[in-house]
Amino acid sequence: MTDRKGANSLSPETLAAQALGWEDESTGAVVPPVQFATTFTRRDDYGPRDNVYIRPDCPTAAHAEALLCALEGADAALSFGSGMAACTAAFHALQAGDHVVCARTVYHGVIAWLEHFAEARGISYSFFPNNDLAALKAAMQPGKTKLVWIETPANPMWSVIDIAQAARIAHDGGAALGVDSTCATPVLTRPLELGADLVCHAATKYLAGHSDVLAGMLACREKSPLWERIVAHRKFAGPMLGAMEAYLLIRGMRTLYLRVERQCENAIKLAQFLKDHPKVETVRYPGLQDDPGHAVAAAQMQGGFGGMLSFQPRGGKEEAIKLVLACRLLKPATSLGGVESLIEHRKTSEHGIVTETPDNLIRVSAGIERADDLIADLNQALSVL
Repeated sequence: MTDRKGANSLSPETLAAQALGWEDESTGAVVPPVQFATTFTRRDDYGPRDNVYIRPDCPTAAHAEALLCALEGADAALSFGSGMAACTAAFHALQAGDHVVCARTVYHGVIAWLEHFAEARGISYSFFPNNDLAALKAAMQPGKTKLVWIETPANPMWSVIDIAQAARIAHDGGAALGVDSTCATPVLTRPLELGADLVCHAATKYLAGHSDVLAGMLACREKSPLWERIVAHRKFAGPMLGAMEAYLLIRGMRTLYLRVERQCENAIKLAQFLKDHPKVETVRYPGLQDDPGHAVAAAQMQGGFGGMLSFQPRGGKEEAIKLVLACRLLKPATSLGGVESLIEHRKTSEHGIVTETPDNLIRVSAGIERADDLIADLNQALSVL
């Protein structure tokens, strides 16, 4: 592959669109190839080439990782076979006796991993309310706490955590800060530049963006001992990203900036419509000026407030599900970040995990459709209540 001169001075939008500007040396192709080989020959002196075996050395995955490094300003990145694998990689790298402090509202799968596996691994953990950094500080156990894990905006309530302040608290206590930035994406927030040590993406969502690939990514500010253990975990536990999935991920990342811009525009329009609707109790979206997280979000999110919002219609679980099923354009499905708009009753999707999600909360992933069509669909669905 060829890297054009001057790439370091290009904007993230341009680097994403051109997949770092790489070209195929033999053909000049502008679409990065997918390399399916599982093994690679050695040099004439029997020394290893850059790639030896596909599990730790997939060239197509390495291209996706290099692209994420450019977008996040990271020192290194790793791709994984799922967002869940990426989210939990740092936990796998901890050692018996270590302590974790985790925000109370994060992706429910992270909470489930802690509940199912932490104790057996000798890892203790504490939770703190997302909007209470004093509680985060109080939960730290200096010398024992090795990882603080947050998500911002946090699924599915969309609370916002000040990353720079959380990083200072974590570092003062001798811990690394990991940030799940799936819904902010590098388009809106670059956590490593705000002091985070790790940034995680469920790449199935916005990075890939087309609801057709399962992937996760994790990047670091610098290659610390914790990062080296994460690298070893991926190599020897094997939660790798397949070559075809890596190819699809690169394809999706090339349109990331265009998609996220449109999704942010649609999300704020949907939030404003729902906020004024008489059958809606509460709208949760950091782009609304009266949202509790708006001020912090405005300071650390550049260019928009994300494509995700949640709302609570009047009534309970039954009414919420009825509304979801009444939608004709928004699709009643889980996941998020795709070009199509999705709507779901969130509590049902959390599979019994104990969370703070209200029973009547509905989560919306705004796609790239025309906003007027989405608003009309929600309006007719609300009429059934």
